[in-house]
Amino acid sequence: MTVMLFQRWPVRQARPCVEKLQGKEALLTCERVIDALFPVTLGGTAAVPGAFGCGKTVISQALSKYSNSDVVVYVGCGERGNEMAEVLSDFPELTTMIDGKEEPIMQRTTLVANTSNMPVAAREASIYTGVTTAEYFRDQGYNVAMMADSTSRWAEALREISGRLAEMPADAGYPAYLGARLASFYERSGRVTCLGNPVREGSITIVGAVSPPGGDFTDPVTSATLSIVQCFWGLDKKLAQRKHFPSVNWNISFSKYIRILAPYFETYDPEYSMLQQQMKEILQKEDDLQEIVQLVGKDSLSEDQKCTLEVAKIIREDFLQQNGFTDYDFMCPLAKTIGMMKVIVGFHEAAQKAMAEFSGEHKVGWNSIYASTKGLIKKITDMKFELPRQSEEHFRKTFVALHEEVLAAFRTLAEEK
Repeated sequence: MTVMLFQRWPVRQARPCVEKLQGKEALLTCERVIDALFPVTLGGTAAVPGAFGCGKTVISQALSKYSNSDVVVYVGCGERGNEMAEVLSDFPELTTMIDGKEEPIMQRTTLVANTSNMPVAAREASIYTGVTTAEYFRDQGYNVAMMADSTSRWAEALREISGRLAEMPADAGYPAYLGARLASFYERSGRVTCLGNPVREGSITIVGAVSPPGGDFTDPVTSATLSIVQCFWGLDKKLAQRKHFPSVNWNISFSKYIRILAPYFETYDPEYSMLQQQMKEILQKEDDLQEIVQLVGKDSLSEDQKCTLEVAKIIREDFLQQNGFTDYDFMCPLAKTIGMMKVIVGFHEAAQKAMAEFSGEHKVGWNSIYASTKGLIKKITDMKFELPRQSEEHFRKTFVALHEEVLAAFRTLAEEK
């Protein structure tokens, strides 16, 4: 009997498995805003909707380059041809660390190219081809990350085919079965026990870019996608115009995997969940205070509110913002992300505690804290300049030392009072 590696399989039909399991490990993207605030599991689903120029393709390509998956399937569905050409020119030059060895990224990458000048029927089939290829590798026991860029073009192809078949149109001319087709596609993700021997587990994580016209999130494709996926990274045109990249809006994005992934992240640092929660609270408070600041100015705020605004600014500009074209910030390992979170949140807590403890004639205001810790704040804003390809031990020592320096500075401030 001849056994061959290739298999024939109808692409619209999901490949079988023994059972589906709950995800327990995170897909580490090396993007701070995602790993820190909106993580996704290996075997999860995520949507990246955003208007033209918000950076959907760059996020998809960054995940392909630096995520901790074993195999990457990148489907260019109905997007510009030069994006696929860019992938083909960039990826052969890039390497990734696998088991301590440097390997070319192309060794783990599969590209399904279906650009906007190709036939509509092929565009409709390309997403299914990509997910079936991902299932083929999943059945070998690999963790696969599939990027679909963009599912909106796929839905437009469905609409065109539906129109030619003279089917009854629904919302915005899309076929009535759009939601069902999207659901059946995203349901092919997940962590599974594979068929056959030896016993092995594999997973498919699907990240779908969505291109709503004019950035309108009430578009039928975006609405249907949001009701299916468990993780939503909403890109904001205003952030992109301010050159804040990745332009993930932390006020509208969400992840339903946070509770599931808490034990996984706590093996890295037991305080991770608390740090994440506090960081989100600081950003939320800043959003609430901005309205007051715009109406009556910063001087009307209390001292603790001024502190919150300044720390939120550090989080926005020196933590969430990431420059993918620099040698220090093109990726950010989890150890560096958690270390930075610990120092920033530690500084905020220590400052709030100092302002609460001292009152009356010994009162400590934000201006006096800022004046006495100016050098320390500069060190905190410079944390991102730590080069990423260093050991976890190096990051741990560096950020523990900086955290101790923060606490020591506030102890000195308390003694002076």
